[in-house]
Amino acid sequence: MAFCGSCGADVAGAAFCPKCGAAQGAVAPAAPAAPATEGIEENVAGLLCYVFGWITGLIFLLIDKRPFVRFHGAQSIAFNICFVIIWIAYLIFSFVITALLVAIHLPIGFLSFLLVPVIWIAFIGTWIFLMYKAYSHEKFKLPIIGDMVEKMVGA
Repeated sequence: MAFCGSCGADVAGAAFCPKCGAAQGAVAPAAPAAPATEGIEENVAGLLCYVFGWITGLIFLLIDKRPFVRFHGAQSIAFNICFVIIWIAYLIFSFVITALLVAIHLPIGFLSFLLVPVIWIAFIGTWIFLMYKAYSHEKFKLPIIGDMVEKMVGA
């Protein structure tokens, strides 16, 4: 049987004394929730930031609190945004060149589409390189966006 430390009344395991209302023992604080990525090593989490592009980058940026992982998550998002911007610029460029060449009766504007494999190979090569660097536990920064990302996440 447990007794109140203040008045001596029987508390029978209650958190507060039924007679005087005094707290009985320290209530254990709730344990902080473990992060969802707790079991993943830092370098593997950095690699996973790039696997499904901006989606996994955003997930790890929001969930993981480790600076290395947050940096790679943010860089993954920025890398994919830059790719979309480059792709739109290429499409506009290709359309304008084709229209100009057709206007002067020179039907070779389709040659601008030969750049498509070059753009895709550059993107995929950079993407694989970023995953390799993250897995090697290196904080590789892309030339322009790397510094912006680093300032953003404070890594």
